[in-house]
Amino acid sequence: MSNTTSLLIELGTEELPVKALPGLAQALFDGVVDALGKRGIAVERGGAKPLHTPRRLAVLLPSVAVEQPEQASEVLGPYLNIALDADGQPTRALQGFAAKAGVEWTALERTSDAKGERFVHRAVKPGVATRELLPEIVREAVAAMPIPKPMRWGDHDHAFARPLHWLVLLLGNDVVEGELFGIRADRMSRGHRFMHDKPVWIGRPEDYVDALRGAKVLVDPDERRARIVAEVEAAAEQAGGSARIEPGNLAEVNCLVEWPRAVACSFEAGFLAVPPEALVATMEANQKFFPVLGDGGRLSEHFIGVANIAPKDDSEIRKGYERVIRPRFADAQFFFVEDMKQGLASMNDGLKTVTYQAKLGTVADKVARVAALAEAIAPQVGVDPALARRAALLSKADLQSRMVGEFPELQGIAGRYYAMQDPALDDLSHEDRNALANALDEAWQPRYSADDIALSPLGKVLAIAERLDTLAGGFAAGLKPTGNKDPFALRRNALGLARTVIESGFDLDVRKLIVQATLRVFLDRGMADPNDEKDHYSEFLSSLGIQWTDELLAKREPELLSTSVSAPGPRLQELYDFILDRLRGYYADKGVPVQHFHAVAELRPASLYDFDRRIDAIGTFAQLPEAEALAAANKRINNILKKAGDGIPATVDPTLLKEPAESALAEAVEAVYAETGRALASGDYVDALAHLARLRPQVDAFFDDVMVNVDDEALRNNRLALLRRLSGRLGSVAAIEHLSG
Repeated sequence: MSNTTSLLIELGTEELPVKALPGLAQALFDGVVDALGKRGIAVERGGAKPLHTPRRLAVLLPSVAVEQPEQASEVLGPYLNIALDADGQPTRALQGFAAKAGVEWTALERTSDAKGERFVHRAVKPGVATRELLPEIVREAVAAMPIPKPMRWGDHDHAFARPLHWLVLLLGNDVVEGELFGIRADRMSRGHRFMHDKPVWIGRPEDYVDALRGAKVLVDPDERRARIVAEVEAAAEQAGGSARIEPGNLAEVNCLVEWPRAVACSFEAGFLAVPPEALVATMEANQKFFPVLGDGGRLSEHFIGVANIAPKDDSEIRKGYERVIRPRFADAQFFFVEDMKQGLASMNDGLKTVTYQAKLGTVADKVARVAALAEAIAPQVGVDPALARRAALLSKADLQSRMVGEFPELQGIAGRYYAMQDPALDDLSHEDRNALANALDEAWQPRYSADDIALSPLGKVLAIAERLDTLAGGFAAGLKPTGNKDPFALRRNALGLARTVIESGFDLDVRKLIVQATLRVFLDRGMADPNDEKDHYSEFLSSLGIQWTDELLAKREPELLSTSVSAPGPRLQELYDFILDRLRGYYADKGVPVQHFHAVAELRPASLYDFDRRIDAIGTFAQLPEAEALAAANKRINNILKKAGDGIPATVDPTLLKEPAESALAEAVEAVYAETGRALASGDYVDALAHLARLRPQVDAFFDDVMVNVDDEALRNNRLALLRRLSGRLGSVAAIEHLSG
């Protein structure tokens, strides 16, 4: 790229919000690059990236064109029948267009489109120098930055993430004249607030990173992060362990410092009797320290703080870090001891006074519903139902603990520790106690999008039961997500439910479980009462797809009612489809084409594990050379059957098979029904589809040689019956027509 130079833009501010800092830097960088491109100013980014520290946002581009290219413009004018009168003279419309363009009408050119010939004004203007456009580009990029809570300062109307104190704007060697928020641009940056509190001269943009490094500022976030990791790891090694460097914590520390310095610290070993998760949460979430792990990955009494200064003697910094952490650890220790005295049963009693949701009762009401669901699910997956019920009844007890009150992120984790030592559980075997304790923690998994599902079978049962009740209750109470609003995290719960079922390999009838969960909510909260008018209650049951009878109307047991579910009713279908919709993104992240997802989703298998197996099978089938042709054929068949409407015979009459191609297809279809029957029954969908792929020659020959819509009604209906039987098998694993382009 000829005639180019480098560009530097630096916005110096007060300390920017830590969590927003990388996003703000990226937005400024993208905004500047986009604004340059929009104006036709060529940019070679090379390895350019957003630069930032807590006090600055910077854009450094190695090669930017010093001016725009020539700017060609084309403005369409009136059509000839409007522009010229009968004598070929310009009308007022053409004269006005020419005057607006600043030329004589005779200087206008002509062009044609679908409507005819018209006048056009074409012009070429020289490009504007980049330096003249830069102030506007900076203002445009800043205005587009996502700042949810802008600050105002001084006695003017300027608003930004934080007050602006300096502005560097360099194009090559030269300062670009301009201003932002009342601050005029120059070439003077600022060094470290404490270690180099003076202006820093920037001769050229290329000097920027080195000049600031000399002023004790690492403006490159990658360089700063690498130094933090290296110093923290070295300090931990000197302390005899290894540092726990959690990515989120590292990212925040990186946005807090300009010149990082690791400081090794320690605390009293007696605090290690407290659940380590509480200590780690205090160090990472509250203080942004890095815990040090000893043998076996166990937490040690050492930790690493990162200072934003490099003194000769860091003893005072160490004392400050150790002093600030002790009260938090002492609180955690006190909470843990007091909670252990209280016990899980006592904590559970307190849930009766805690409202879960106005229409859904207390947390204790929810726990009771989850326990009944867990007890029903457990035997289906080889888990002791009594143990599942007992674990579920304790699954939210720790929400009343002092520990979780202070550290909400320890919900479930705290319960695990309390269950391991609670005397009320001494009647359990060591194995069952461990399983129950771990399940109290695992019931919350997955806690976030990238988290693993529960590990143990009991934990998986609790996780499924918990999410089923949350979803059924949320829909019953009218809390369905709208737009970005999802106060009960129903989307996350739906995906957590689906992931747990699929990744556990649990072949559960999820539609039946939804009905059970919904019935429990409605019966528990009096939303549907068998003692109401018969028609009202039967209407509710029908909305779930339950084939009700007078005998069933007198029952309250959801297990009994759910056994009679047939075709899903609208209430059941809505929640089931909501869960499937979450799976769309789940499979997209795995690289599954959307056509494959829709092909299986159209069948709406009751088991999500079965859904997953069909997804895998359709992926294998799509690789076969016969797949595209059979998908197109099934699409054609479905269109034919749709147009034919009702009245197609249920069976194929062999005596009406007149053409060799239809006889061959009928014989092949019957053979494939026999071959695929066992595979479909056992869920071997890959084998079933492999057999179906062998139908391609007969299907192709049928459509080449046989006319379906003949005048002879009996012959036509028999061919339609054959096609319907063929389609029934082609669509037995998935609606394969979705694979057709």
